[in-house]
Amino acid sequence: MKRRHFVRQAGLTGAAFIVSRYGFGQQTDFPTVRVAKADRHFQSPAVERVIEQLQKNVGNKEIGWLFGNCFPNTLDTTVDFEMRNGRPDTYVITGDIDAMWLRDSCAQVWPYLPLMKEDKNLQDLIHGVINRQTQFILLDPYANAFFKDFNKVSEWKSDLTAMKPGIHERKWEIDSLCYPIRLGYGYWQQTGDTKPFDSAWKQAMRLVIQTFKEQQRMEGKGPYSFQRTTAWATDGVPLGGYGYPVKPNGLICSMFRPSDDATIYPFLIPSNWFAVFALDWLTQLAKAVGDEELARQAFDLNNSIAKVLWDSAIVYTQRFGNIWTYETNGFGSVNLMDDANMPSLLSVPYLADNSFANVRQTTWENTRKYCLSDANPFFFKGTAAEGIGSPHTGLDMIWPISLCVQGLTSIDEGEMKKCITTLRTTHAGTGFMHESFHKDNPANFTRKWFAWANSMFGEFIWKMYRRKPHLLT
Repeated sequence: MKRRHFVRQAGLTGAAFIVSRYGFGQQTDFPTVRVAKADRHFQSPAVERVIEQLQKNVGNKEIGWLFGNCFPNTLDTTVDFEMRNGRPDTYVITGDIDAMWLRDSCAQVWPYLPLMKEDKNLQDLIHGVINRQTQFILLDPYANAFFKDFNKVSEWKSDLTAMKPGIHERKWEIDSLCYPIRLGYGYWQQTGDTKPFDSAWKQAMRLVIQTFKEQQRMEGKGPYSFQRTTAWATDGVPLGGYGYPVKPNGLICSMFRPSDDATIYPFLIPSNWFAVFALDWLTQLAKAVGDEELARQAFDLNNSIAKVLWDSAIVYTQRFGNIWTYETNGFGSVNLMDDANMPSLLSVPYLADNSFANVRQTTWENTRKYCLSDANPFFFKGTAAEGIGSPHTGLDMIWPISLCVQGLTSIDEGEMKKCITTLRTTHAGTGFMHESFHKDNPANFTRKWFAWANSMFGEFIWKMYRRKPHLLT
Protein backbone atom coordinates (compact mmCIF):
# COMPACT_ATOMS: atom_id res chain seq x y z
CA MET A 1 0.00 0.00 0.00
CA LYS A 2 1.29 3.47 -0.83
CA ARG A 3 2.48 5.17 2.32
CA ARG A 4 0.80 8.49 1.57
CA HIS A 5 -2.55 6.79 0.95
CA PHE A 6 -2.12 4.83 4.17
CA VAL A 7 -1.37 7.96 6.18
CA ARG A 8 -4.51 9.65 4.87
CA GLN A 9 -6.90 6.74 5.28
CA ALA A 10 -5.79 3.99 7.65
CA GLY A 11 -6.28 5.76 10.94
CA LEU A 12 -9.84 6.73 10.24
CA THR A 13 -11.28 3.48 8.93
CA GLY A 14 -10.88 1.39 12.06
CA ALA A 15 -10.44 3.94 14.80
CA ALA A 16 -14.09 4.84 15.29
CA PHE A 17 -15.05 1.22 15.89
CA ILE A 18 -12.16 0.62 18.27
CA VAL A 19 -12.89 3.69 20.37
CA SER A 20 -16.62 3.12 20.46
CA ARG A 21 -16.00 -0.38 21.73
CA TYR A 22 -13.29 0.27 24.28
CA GLY A 23 -13.21 4.01 24.81
CA PHE A 24 -10.07 5.91 25.77
CA GLY A 25 -8.87 7.88 28.75
CA GLN A 26 -8.85 6.16 32.13
CA GLN A 27 -9.35 2.70 30.73
CA THR A 28 -10.30 -0.10 33.12
CA ASP A 29 -11.12 -2.96 30.76
CA PHE A 30 -8.04 -4.21 28.93
CA PRO A 31 -8.76 -6.50 25.98
CA THR A 32 -6.17 -8.91 24.67
CA VAL A 33 -4.65 -7.14 21.67
CA ARG A 34 -1.16 -8.62 21.62
CA VAL A 35 -0.70 -11.23 18.91
CA ALA A 36 -1.21 -14.83 20.11
CA LYS A 37 1.92 -16.59 21.33
CA ALA A 38 1.81 -19.20 18.58
CA ASP A 39 1.83 -16.45 15.94
CA ARG A 40 4.71 -14.38 17.29
CA HIS A 41 7.70 -14.06 14.98
CA PHE A 42 10.33 -14.19 17.75
CA GLN A 43 10.10 -14.88 21.47
CA SER A 44 12.59 -13.65 24.05
CA PRO A 45 12.47 -14.89 27.66
CA ALA A 46 14.38 -11.76 28.74
CA VAL A 47 11.77 -9.48 27.20
CA GLU A 48 8.94 -11.47 28.79
CA ARG A 49 10.60 -11.19 32.22
CA VAL A 50 10.79 -7.41 31.87
CA ILE A 51 7.10 -7.24 30.93
CA GLU A 52 6.11 -9.49 33.84
CA GLN A 53 8.17 -7.50 36.33
CA LEU A 54 6.91 -4.12 35.21
CA GLN A 55 3.26 -5.17 35.09
CA LYS A 56 3.54 -6.68 38.56
CA ASN A 57 5.04 -3.56 40.14
CA VAL A 58 3.58 -0.58 38.27
CA GLY A 59 0.59 0.97 40.00
CA ASN A 60 -1.16 2.14 36.84
CA LYS A 61 -2.50 -1.02 35.19
CA GLU A 62 -3.21 0.70 31.90
CA ILE A 63 0.45 1.64 31.61
CA GLY A 64 1.38 -1.97 32.32
CA TRP A 65 -1.07 -3.19 29.68
CA LEU A 66 0.25 -0.74 27.09
CA PHE A 67 3.83 -1.70 27.87
CA GLY A 68 3.01 -5.39 27.51
CA ASN A 69 1.59 -4.70 24.06
CA CYS A 70 4.10 -2.18 22.76
CA PHE A 71 7.50 -3.29 24.11
CA PRO A 72 7.51 -6.69 22.35
CA ASN A 73 5.64 -5.54 19.23
CA THR A 74 8.72 -5.48 16.99
CA LEU A 75 9.62 -9.05 18.00
CA ASP A 76 6.03 -10.23 17.84
CA THR A 77 5.17 -8.93 14.40
CA THR A 78 8.00 -7.46 12.31
CA VAL A 79 11.18 -9.57 12.47
CA ASP A 80 12.18 -12.36 10.09
CA PHE A 81 15.19 -14.15 11.58
CA GLU A 82 17.21 -17.01 10.13
CA MET A 83 20.74 -18.35 9.88
CA ARG A 84 22.20 -17.92 6.40
CA ASN A 85 25.52 -19.57 5.60
CA GLY A 86 26.18 -19.90 9.32
CA ARG A 87 25.57 -16.18 10.00
CA PRO A 88 22.57 -14.49 11.67
CA ASP A 89 20.32 -12.60 9.28
CA THR A 90 17.36 -10.47 10.39
CA TYR A 91 14.95 -8.63 8.14
CA VAL A 92 12.72 -6.09 9.94
CA ILE A 93 9.65 -4.48 8.42
CA THR A 94 8.16 -1.24 9.77
CA GLY A 95 4.76 -2.79 10.44
CA ASP A 96 2.13 -1.91 7.87
CA ILE A 97 4.73 -1.43 5.10
CA ASP A 98 6.52 -4.58 3.94
CA ALA A 99 9.97 -3.04 3.63
CA MET A 100 13.00 -2.53 5.86
CA TRP A 101 14.06 1.03 6.56
CA LEU A 102 17.65 1.36 7.79
CA ARG A 103 16.45 3.97 10.31
CA ASP A 104 13.32 2.27 11.58
CA SER A 105 14.85 -1.19 11.92
CA CYS A 106 17.60 0.18 14.18
CA ALA A 107 15.18 2.13 16.33
CA GLN A 108 12.78 -0.80 16.56
CA VAL A 109 15.33 -3.15 18.14
CA TRP A 110 17.31 -0.52 20.08
CA PRO A 111 15.43 -0.94 23.40
CA TYR A 112 16.34 -4.65 23.50
CA LEU A 113 20.11 -4.13 23.57
CA PRO A 114 20.45 -4.16 27.39
CA LEU A 115 18.76 -7.60 27.45
CA MET A 116 21.16 -9.36 25.09
CA LYS A 117 23.38 -10.62 27.91
CA GLU A 118 20.40 -12.52 29.32
CA ASP A 119 19.27 -13.94 25.98
CA LYS A 120 21.77 -15.28 23.44
CA ASN A 121 19.06 -15.71 20.82
CA LEU A 122 18.14 -12.04 21.17
CA GLN A 123 21.79 -11.12 20.67
CA ASP A 124 21.86 -13.25 17.52
CA LEU A 125 18.74 -11.50 16.26
CA ILE A 126 20.33 -8.06 16.63
CA HIS A 127 23.60 -9.35 15.17
CA GLY A 128 21.46 -10.38 12.21
CA VAL A 129 20.04 -6.86 11.87
CA ILE A 130 23.59 -5.48 11.63
CA ASN A 131 24.49 -8.08 8.99
CA ARG A 132 21.39 -7.30 6.94
CA GLN A 133 22.00 -3.55 7.13
CA THR A 134 25.58 -4.05 5.99
CA GLN A 135 24.27 -5.90 2.94
CA PHE A 136 21.83 -3.10 2.15
CA ILE A 137 24.40 -0.31 2.50
CA LEU A 138 26.69 -2.15 0.10
CA LEU A 139 23.79 -2.45 -2.35
CA ASP A 140 23.13 1.30 -2.31
CA PRO A 141 24.15 3.80 0.40
CA TYR A 142 21.68 6.35 -0.97
CA ALA A 143 18.59 4.18 -0.49
CA ASN A 144 16.46 4.44 2.65
CA ALA A 145 14.32 1.27 2.41
CA PHE A 146 14.82 -2.24 1.03
CA PHE A 147 13.15 -5.59 0.33
CA LYS A 148 14.30 -8.99 1.51
CA ASP A 149 13.11 -10.50 -1.76
CA PHE A 150 15.10 -8.81 -4.50
CA ASN A 151 12.52 -9.99 -7.03
CA LYS A 152 9.84 -7.83 -5.43
CA VAL A 153 8.92 -4.82 -7.55
CA SER A 154 8.67 -1.50 -5.73
CA GLU A 155 5.68 0.78 -6.15
CA TRP A 156 8.33 3.49 -6.65
CA LYS A 157 10.02 1.71 -9.55
CA SER A 158 9.31 4.68 -11.84
CA ASP A 159 11.17 7.19 -9.65
CA LEU A 160 13.78 9.11 -11.61
CA THR A 161 16.81 7.86 -9.75
CA ALA A 162 19.12 4.84 -9.92
CA MET A 163 16.72 2.15 -8.67
CA LYS A 164 18.09 -1.39 -8.35
CA PRO A 165 16.53 -4.77 -7.51
CA GLY A 166 16.03 -5.03 -3.75
CA ILE A 167 15.37 -1.31 -3.23
CA HIS A 168 11.94 -0.22 -2.02
CA GLU A 169 12.70 3.51 -1.98
CA ARG A 170 15.76 5.61 -2.78
CA LYS A 171 15.41 8.77 -0.76
CA TRP A 172 18.79 10.06 0.43
CA GLU A 173 18.65 10.78 4.16
CA ILE A 174 21.79 11.25 6.25
CA ASP A 175 20.28 9.42 9.20
CA SER A 176 19.85 6.23 7.14
CA LEU A 177 23.61 5.71 7.41
CA CYS A 178 23.92 6.97 10.98
CA TYR A 179 21.46 4.58 12.59
CA PRO A 180 23.30 1.38 11.59
CA ILE A 181 26.47 2.79 13.17
CA ARG A 182 24.52 3.61 16.32
CA LEU A 183 23.14 0.09 16.47
CA GLY A 184 26.54 -1.50 15.86
CA TYR A 185 28.15 0.66 18.53
CA GLY A 186 25.40 -0.09 21.04
CA TYR A 187 25.68 -3.81 20.30
CA TRP A 188 29.44 -3.72 20.85
CA GLN A 189 29.14 -1.70 24.06
CA GLN A 190 26.67 -4.18 25.51
CA THR A 191 28.39 -7.41 24.43
CA GLY A 192 32.03 -6.72 23.56
CA ASP A 193 31.43 -8.90 20.50
CA THR A 194 33.13 -7.72 17.27
CA LYS A 195 32.01 -10.56 14.99
CA PRO A 196 29.48 -8.39 13.09
CA PHE A 197 32.25 -5.97 12.13
CA ASP A 198 33.90 -8.09 9.46
CA SER A 199 35.41 -7.17 6.09
CA ALA A 200 31.97 -6.54 4.55
CA TRP A 201 31.06 -4.20 7.40
CA LYS A 202 34.35 -2.32 7.01
CA GLN A 203 33.67 -1.95 3.30
CA ALA A 204 30.18 -0.63 4.07
CA MET A 205 31.58 1.89 6.56
CA ARG A 206 34.07 3.17 3.99
CA LEU A 207 31.12 3.62 1.67
CA VAL A 208 29.34 5.60 4.39
CA ILE A 209 32.27 7.99 4.66
CA GLN A 210 32.52 8.24 0.87
CA THR A 211 28.80 9.07 0.65
CA PHE A 212 29.01 11.71 3.37
CA LYS A 213 31.93 13.34 1.54
CA GLU A 214 30.11 13.22 -1.80
CA GLN A 215 27.17 14.99 -0.23
CA GLN A 216 29.34 17.70 1.26
CA ARG A 217 29.35 18.75 -2.41
CA MET A 218 32.75 20.37 -2.19
CA GLU A 219 33.43 19.27 -5.77
CA GLY A 220 30.13 19.36 -7.61
CA LYS A 221 26.67 17.99 -6.85
CA GLY A 222 27.71 14.36 -6.46
CA PRO A 223 26.16 11.26 -8.06
CA TYR A 224 22.73 11.32 -6.41
CA SER A 225 19.55 12.87 -7.78
CA PHE A 226 15.88 12.06 -7.23
CA GLN A 227 12.59 13.01 -8.86
CA ARG A 228 9.10 11.53 -8.52
CA THR A 229 5.90 12.05 -10.43
CA THR A 230 3.54 12.97 -7.59
CA ALA A 231 1.03 15.50 -6.35
CA TRP A 232 2.83 15.60 -2.99
CA ALA A 233 5.37 18.42 -3.15
CA THR A 234 7.38 16.95 -0.27
CA ASP A 235 7.92 13.69 -2.20
CA GLY A 236 10.00 15.26 -4.95
CA VAL A 237 13.31 17.11 -5.16
CA PRO A 238 13.41 20.33 -7.22
CA LEU A 239 15.93 21.62 -9.74
CA GLY A 240 16.57 18.42 -11.64
CA GLY A 241 16.50 16.24 -8.53
CA TYR A 242 19.47 17.90 -6.82
CA GLY A 243 17.56 20.29 -4.57
CA TYR A 244 17.92 23.97 -3.96
CA PRO A 245 21.52 25.20 -4.12
CA VAL A 246 23.86 25.29 -1.15
CA LYS A 247 27.10 27.12 -0.55
CA PRO A 248 29.50 24.27 0.31
CA ASN A 249 30.94 24.68 3.80
CA GLY A 250 31.59 21.13 4.98
CA LEU A 251 28.07 20.22 6.11
CA ILE A 252 26.40 17.20 4.49
CA CYS A 253 23.44 17.71 2.16
CA SER A 254 20.34 15.61 2.86
CA MET A 255 17.65 15.62 0.19
CA PHE A 256 15.13 14.16 2.60
CA ARG A 257 14.29 14.41 6.29
CA PRO A 258 13.85 11.32 8.50
CA SER A 259 10.11 11.72 7.86
CA ASP A 260 10.92 10.89 4.19
CA ASP A 261 9.82 14.42 3.26
CA ALA A 262 12.07 16.54 1.06
CA THR A 263 14.17 19.18 2.79
CA ILE A 264 13.74 22.84 1.92
CA TYR A 265 17.38 23.73 2.59
CA PRO A 266 19.66 20.69 2.18
CA PHE A 267 21.86 21.27 5.24
CA LEU A 268 19.60 19.44 7.72
CA ILE A 269 21.10 20.35 11.08
CA PRO A 270 19.85 17.57 13.42
CA SER A 271 20.96 14.96 10.88
CA ASN A 272 24.38 16.58 10.58
CA TRP A 273 24.68 16.39 14.36
CA PHE A 274 23.71 12.74 14.19
CA ALA A 275 26.49 12.24 11.64
CA VAL A 276 28.95 13.80 14.10
CA PHE A 277 27.91 11.32 16.81
CA ALA A 278 27.92 8.38 14.39
CA LEU A 279 31.41 9.20 13.16
CA ASP A 280 32.64 9.32 16.76
CA TRP A 281 31.14 5.88 17.39
CA LEU A 282 32.61 4.61 14.13
CA THR A 283 36.04 5.88 15.19
CA GLN A 284 35.84 3.79 18.35
CA LEU A 285 34.48 0.72 16.56
CA ALA A 286 37.12 0.87 13.84
CA LYS A 287 39.88 1.03 16.47
CA ALA A 288 38.33 -1.94 18.28
CA VAL A 289 38.59 -4.06 15.13
CA GLY A 290 42.07 -2.84 14.27
CA ASP A 291 41.25 -0.65 11.26
CA GLU A 292 43.24 2.46 12.05
CA GLU A 293 42.77 4.03 8.61
CA LEU A 294 38.97 3.79 8.86
CA ALA A 295 39.19 5.25 12.37
CA ARG A 296 41.31 8.15 11.12
CA GLN A 297 38.91 8.97 8.29
CA ALA A 298 35.91 8.89 10.62
CA PHE A 299 37.70 11.04 13.21
CA ASP A 300 38.75 13.69 10.71
CA LEU A 301 35.30 13.96 9.16
CA ASN A 302 33.69 14.11 12.61
CA ASN A 303 35.81 17.07 13.65
CA SER A 304 35.33 18.99 10.42
CA ILE A 305 31.52 18.73 10.48
CA ALA A 306 31.24 19.60 14.18
CA LYS A 307 33.27 22.78 13.69
CA VAL A 308 31.04 23.99 10.85
CA LEU A 309 27.90 23.27 12.89
CA TRP A 310 29.05 25.49 15.72
CA ASP A 311 30.08 28.19 13.25
CA SER A 312 27.13 28.15 10.86
CA ALA A 313 23.97 26.58 12.31
CA ILE A 314 23.07 28.83 15.25
CA VAL A 315 20.68 31.77 14.86
CA TYR A 316 19.63 34.47 17.30
CA THR A 317 15.95 34.87 18.16
CA GLN A 318 14.52 37.69 20.24
CA ARG A 319 12.31 35.37 22.28
CA PHE A 320 14.68 32.44 22.93
CA GLY A 321 18.19 33.78 22.33
CA ASN A 322 20.58 31.60 20.33
CA ILE A 323 19.01 28.40 18.98
CA TRP A 324 19.89 25.75 16.42
CA THR A 325 18.20 26.11 13.07
CA TYR A 326 16.47 23.08 11.55
CA GLU A 327 17.76 23.62 8.01
CA THR A 328 20.10 26.07 6.29
CA ASN A 329 21.89 26.45 2.96
CA GLY A 330 25.19 28.17 3.65
CA PHE A 331 23.95 31.40 2.03
CA GLY A 332 22.32 32.66 5.23
CA SER A 333 18.82 31.27 4.68
CA VAL A 334 17.34 29.24 7.55
CA ASN A 335 14.22 27.20 8.22
CA LEU A 336 13.11 27.53 11.84
CA MET A 337 10.95 24.57 12.89
CA ASP A 338 11.26 21.09 14.33
CA ASP A 339 9.84 17.83 13.00
CA ALA A 340 8.68 15.00 15.25
CA ASN A 341 10.70 12.36 13.45
CA MET A 342 14.22 11.56 14.62
CA PRO A 343 16.76 12.94 14.29
CA SER A 344 15.00 16.11 15.32
CA LEU A 345 16.37 19.08 17.19
CA LEU A 346 14.52 17.90 20.30
CA SER A 347 16.08 14.44 20.02
CA VAL A 348 19.73 15.46 19.67
CA PRO A 349 20.54 15.04 23.39
CA TYR A 350 18.81 11.64 23.33
CA LEU A 351 20.75 10.47 20.28
CA ALA A 352 24.01 11.81 21.70
CA ASP A 353 23.67 9.26 24.51
CA ASN A 354 26.31 10.90 26.71
CA SER A 355 28.82 11.10 23.84
CA PHE A 356 28.51 14.86 23.50
CA ALA A 357 29.28 16.92 26.57
CA ASN A 358 27.71 20.15 25.33
CA VAL A 359 24.11 19.06 24.75
CA ARG A 360 23.04 20.61 28.06
CA GLN A 361 24.58 23.99 27.36
CA THR A 362 22.50 27.11 26.84
CA THR A 363 21.96 26.91 23.07
CA TRP A 364 20.46 23.42 23.37
CA GLU A 365 18.30 24.48 26.30
CA ASN A 366 17.04 27.45 24.31
CA THR A 367 16.37 25.22 21.32
CA ARG A 368 14.33 22.81 23.41
CA LYS A 369 12.16 25.68 24.65
CA TYR A 370 11.66 26.81 21.08
CA CYS A 371 10.71 23.33 19.83
CA LEU A 372 8.06 22.95 22.54
CA SER A 373 6.48 26.35 21.95
CA ASP A 374 4.02 27.94 19.57
CA ALA A 375 6.99 29.50 17.78
CA ASN A 376 7.58 26.08 16.22
CA PRO A 377 5.05 25.84 13.37
CA PHE A 378 4.71 22.10 13.96
CA PHE A 379 4.01 22.25 17.68
CA PHE A 380 0.29 21.64 18.14
CA LYS A 381 -1.86 22.20 21.23
CA GLY A 382 -5.42 20.96 21.46
CA THR A 383 -8.03 19.69 23.88
CA ALA A 384 -6.59 16.16 24.01
CA ALA A 385 -2.85 16.79 23.91
CA GLU A 386 0.01 19.05 22.96
CA GLY A 387 3.22 18.06 21.22
CA ILE A 388 5.29 18.13 18.07
CA GLY A 389 4.04 16.84 14.75
CA SER A 390 5.33 16.78 11.19
CA PRO A 391 4.52 18.09 7.72
CA HIS A 392 4.46 14.41 6.79
CA THR A 393 1.10 13.89 8.51
CA GLY A 394 -0.32 17.37 8.12
CA LEU A 395 -1.39 20.04 10.57
CA ASP A 396 -2.64 19.34 14.11
CA MET A 397 -1.34 15.74 14.18
CA ILE A 398 0.92 14.97 17.18
CA TRP A 399 3.45 12.12 17.11
CA PRO A 400 3.82 9.73 20.07
CA ILE A 401 7.49 9.37 19.13
CA SER A 402 8.00 13.07 19.85
CA LEU A 403 6.21 12.73 23.21
CA CYS A 404 8.55 9.86 24.12
CA VAL A 405 11.57 11.93 23.11
CA GLN A 406 10.28 14.88 25.12
CA GLY A 407 9.99 12.67 28.20
CA LEU A 408 13.34 10.98 27.66
CA THR A 409 15.18 14.29 27.33
CA SER A 410 13.42 16.10 30.17
CA ILE A 411 14.94 16.80 33.57
CA ASP A 412 11.59 17.87 35.01
CA GLU A 413 9.45 15.19 36.67
CA GLY A 414 6.27 17.12 36.01
CA GLU A 415 7.02 17.18 32.30
CA MET A 416 7.88 13.47 32.29
CA LYS A 417 4.62 12.66 34.06
CA LYS A 418 2.67 14.78 31.59
CA CYS A 419 4.20 12.90 28.65
CA ILE A 420 3.33 9.56 30.25
CA THR A 421 -0.25 10.65 30.88
CA THR A 422 -0.67 11.97 27.35
CA LEU A 423 0.57 8.72 25.83
CA ARG A 424 -1.72 6.73 28.12
CA THR A 425 -4.80 8.72 27.18
CA THR A 426 -4.31 9.01 23.41
CA HIS A 427 -3.93 5.43 22.14
CA ALA A 428 -7.64 5.48 21.24
CA GLY A 429 -8.37 2.20 23.00
CA THR A 430 -6.14 0.22 20.64
CA GLY A 431 -3.43 -0.64 23.17
CA PHE A 432 -0.70 0.53 20.78
CA MET A 433 1.02 3.74 19.76
CA HIS A 434 0.41 5.28 16.35
CA GLU A 435 2.36 7.41 13.93
CA SER A 436 0.26 10.47 14.81
CA PHE A 437 -3.08 11.48 16.30
CA HIS A 438 -5.19 14.62 16.16
CA LYS A 439 -4.63 17.12 18.94
CA ASP A 440 -8.37 17.25 19.67
CA ASN A 441 -9.39 13.69 18.83
CA PRO A 442 -7.03 10.72 19.37
CA ALA A 443 -9.47 8.50 17.45
CA ASN A 444 -8.27 10.31 14.34
CA PHE A 445 -4.85 8.67 13.96
CA THR A 446 -2.47 7.44 11.27
CA ARG A 447 -0.83 4.00 11.04
CA LYS A 448 -2.44 1.49 13.37
CA TRP A 449 0.62 -0.80 13.08
CA PHE A 450 3.80 1.26 13.42
CA ALA A 451 6.40 -0.71 15.34
CA TRP A 452 8.90 2.12 15.87
CA ALA A 453 6.37 4.13 17.88
CA ASN A 454 5.67 1.06 20.00
CA SER A 455 9.39 0.50 20.63
CA MET A 456 9.88 4.13 21.64
CA PHE A 457 7.00 3.92 24.10
CA GLY A 458 8.46 0.71 25.53
CA GLU A 459 11.89 2.29 25.89
CA PHE A 460 10.47 5.38 27.59
CA ILE A 461 8.31 3.49 30.07
CA TRP A 462 11.02 0.97 30.90
CA LYS A 463 13.49 3.78 31.62
CA MET A 464 10.92 5.53 33.80
CA TYR A 465 10.31 2.27 35.66
CA ARG A 466 14.01 1.85 36.38
CA ARG A 467 14.74 5.48 37.23
CA LYS A 468 11.51 7.12 38.42
CA PRO A 469 8.94 4.40 39.09
CA HIS A 470 6.76 6.73 41.17
CA LEU A 471 5.81 8.52 37.95
CA LEU A 472 4.05 5.36 36.73
CA THR A 473 1.50 5.17 39.54
